[in-house]
Amino acid sequence: MVVNCFVLKIKTQLPSMEQAKIRIIIADDHQLVRETWKILLEQDERFLVIAECNNGAEAIKAVTNHVADIILMDINMYPVNGFEATKKIMKQTPSVKIIGISVNNQPSYARNMLQLGAKGFVTKDSTKEEMVNAIITVYEGGIFICEDVKRKMERPGDSEFFEK
Repeated sequence: MVVNCFVLKIKTQLPSMEQAKIRIIIADDHQLVRETWKILLEQDERFLVIAECNNGAEAIKAVTNHVADIILMDINMYPVNGFEATKKIMKQTPSVKIIGISVNNQPSYARNMLQLGAKGFVTKDSTKEEMVNAIITVYEGGIFICEDVKRKMERPGDSEFFEK
């Protein structure tokens, strides 16, 4: 018995697997700020906000309950501020990358955050594009300082934390 076989090659396109999104926790004591950042960031399909925290204590807890890539950490919060929360989170979960955020554009704020283990710093005057660049740069292993603060840090002896 002879069996005739033929192979029909059909070109099929497999659905592309969705790339993993950058998982973000937002820690800020102003609800409107958190909600606005979430809306703006989630317009970019690379980002997913997985938690919102009202203060540093909530951020510390959120890191134990969620697997985050990035934390956007406000500095001036109560009862636990961003400096204290960053220090504790870096001891507890050193793989998470923190970007400090403040209305204050003084280099000392950025330096303090970087010394505590943060990988970036932006001010609340930064543009959406600058925030996105900060997230991508830090996620990819770099250090990011917003232009406003970077200009002030570029004085001799102040540039130890980033490339010019």
